[in-house]
Amino acid sequence: MELQDKVILVTGGGTGIGRATALMLAARGAVVAINFSRSEKEALETLHQIEHLGGRGCAYQADVANEQEVQAMAASIAEAYGTIDGLVNNASITVQIGMDNLDAVTDEVWDTLFKVNVKGMFHCVRAVVPYMQRQKSGVIVNMGSVAGITGIGSSIPYAATKSAIHTMTKSLAIALSPHIRVNSIAPGAVGTRWWSGNEERMHQLAGNLPLRRISTPEDIAGAVIFQITQDSLTGQVLVIDNGQTL
Repeated sequence: MELQDKVILVTGGGTGIGRATALMLAARGAVVAINFSRSEKEALETLHQIEHLGGRGCAYQADVANEQEVQAMAASIAEAYGTIDGLVNNASITVQIGMDNLDAVTDEVWDTLFKVNVKGMFHCVRAVVPYMQRQKSGVIVNMGSVAGITGIGSSIPYAATKSAIHTMTKSLAIALSPHIRVNSIAPGAVGTRWWSGNEERMHQLAGNLPLRRISTPEDIAGAVIFQITQDSLTGQVLVIDNGQTL
């Protein structure tokens, strides 16, 4: 997919990987719809950066765990710009719970993480697919994690949600072919606000990194751009981890 004038929705687009992706998409000519739930200030700052650089975009508040809000957001974007060409399913949450602390993994933690990280991503897919099917083209990138591959991460429920996203990506790639491509990025350790104050734990979980570096949000954004623009790629989980999983 060529990005010029394409309408791309980035969930969780105000901070971290979402912000880096939104800026990179806009720099390549895309119209970027920035979704946020609580980070309104950051989302508007991202939009201001896009506009300052001569790009086009907008910001929409919606909790991805609320399907009605997601459907309304997609309808507003399509009404404003005519369609939705791409979705970067980036919005996710986590909790920091030691992997051996099973008692801290409550039903509330399970339900909250699955509601946002899995069901929320599916809500977004279901909301944008009709526009893509109508024009017989579209691309979706779901944000996974190496935690969904190794089982090691900020918590057991978080790792489980990301494994579910990897599987759902493959299922959707089959279900939505041939006109809509669906892929996933599985980042390793990334220097974002998720790890603010927990940097030591992040390095412990990352283990021995052959490349001896922690990824930046821009590193992951570049991989997202690749998946969007590579027309022969679907159903793939691309690991970006500095060798963490070797």
